[in-house]
Amino acid sequence: MHRILPVLFTVAGLSAAAQNSEDEFYRIDTFPDRGLKLEIGALTKLGDGSILLGTRTGDVFFAEGAYEDDPEKVSYRRYARGLAQPLGFLEHEGWVYTAQRGELTRMRDSDGDGKADEFITVCDDWEISGNYHEYNFGPRMDKDGKMWVTLNKPFGGQPYGRAHWRGWAVRIDPRTGRMEPMCTGLRSPAGVEASPDGEIFYTDNQGEWCNASKLSHLAKGEFHGHPHGLPSKELAGSPFDQIPSPKSGTYMKDLHETIPQWKMPAVWFPYNKMGKSPSGMCWDTSGGGFGPFAGQLFVADQHHAWVMRVFLEKVEGHWQGACFRFREGFQCGIIRVAFGKDASMFVGMSNAGWGGRGNKGWGFQRLRWTGKLPFEVHSMKVQKGGFLLTFTKPVDMAAAGRVGNYAMKSYTYKLESRYGGPEADTQPVAIKSAEVLEEGRAVRLTLDGMRAGYVHELVMSNLIARDGAKLLHPEAYYTLVKIPR
Repeated sequence: MHRILPVLFTVAGLSAAAQNSEDEFYRIDTFPDRGLKLEIGALTKLGDGSILLGTRTGDVFFAEGAYEDDPEKVSYRRYARGLAQPLGFLEHEGWVYTAQRGELTRMRDSDGDGKADEFITVCDDWEISGNYHEYNFGPRMDKDGKMWVTLNKPFGGQPYGRAHWRGWAVRIDPRTGRMEPMCTGLRSPAGVEASPDGEIFYTDNQGEWCNASKLSHLAKGEFHGHPHGLPSKELAGSPFDQIPSPKSGTYMKDLHETIPQWKMPAVWFPYNKMGKSPSGMCWDTSGGGFGPFAGQLFVADQHHAWVMRVFLEKVEGHWQGACFRFREGFQCGIIRVAFGKDASMFVGMSNAGWGGRGNKGWGFQRLRWTGKLPFEVHSMKVQKGGFLLTFTKPVDMAAAGRVGNYAMKSYTYKLESRYGGPEADTQPVAIKSAEVLEEGRAVRLTLDGMRAGYVHELVMSNLIARDGAKLLHPEAYYTLVKIPR
């Protein structure tokens, strides 16, 4: 997250037209808070379908009646209290695991009275300095059965000295509690999630040594850009024998030349165009119950109070892909999202001192597909010499085949010590042809000037579906790390 701000932003920055058109396809329901300050930082669906939420102040509630058609029927039953800023839940073998400020904890209701009565420290091998910004996110379980936690770095002073392992991703064996430091260079890794295949991804917030917010894949022995955690590499358990410190001003696409452990992100979220503070995320495993994007990733943003959509593909061993706007207009900055048993998306929110859009400082909402199909770019796949766009509806072939209806530019980012930074080395990308394929379900764009290591920003104008529908979100941002040979 970003630094504390004294101002609560309003919905003035939102597009009323966008909200209205999005509402036709995805409807937001608002749950009453029943007088509780639901600053939600942890949210999950348990195995029985029930919704569990945790607040910044340490309360844990079941949201009963959350699946009712009428959101006013919801009530909250307290399950636990007194936790230290839980920022994630994971159910495993009858326990609920949560990353608190100082430890990974598991809790359960052992006597069946509806309240947690066992709280066990699983691991507390990382340190905290007392700085407010030392949040911990997770856990999420990988394909090996280990739990990943991402550790926020401090912002500003560290009153009790430097704390080790801040700015790292660690994984923990839930049976033994053993912590294994995996990778460093994280700044404010507000979201951590496991893919359906057990791959671990995280979101990071733009700031110092992080010119643009991003989504990255995590694996052992990698460096993700921020030098704060590098001193911990000397400790036992570090996966690094040695690793150079980054030099401010280096293009991120070139950083591997001096730091072999550098890992490019899977997706950059261009600042302001695609939010400012990406947070929680969830894969759509509904099999179509949430609309036409099954298998894709949805990423929330705390500042913009919206949800983005991400299409990912693996190219020459590296995850990369495109991000799209999806749904804006939530009442507060979003921290966590989770799918329910009915394929609706539950949304937990808190501004908690961070600036954000919306008309409240906290909240609990639900996003439901209305059953109406939006006209959207479904996927954006890189090919040798261009991109293949697929659509949720057949396109008007004349409009889709007109080169002048597409515009593209590419840009990249530097790794700089200052707080954030602009798009760099921007150049237009010439679109040579637009070939309509698959009876109007796809368009192949042939390009001149694709560049590895650059965001390729595509704007589509005057595209309509065969049934006359307008393209709901005409922008796409593909992070091109690898170009197929």
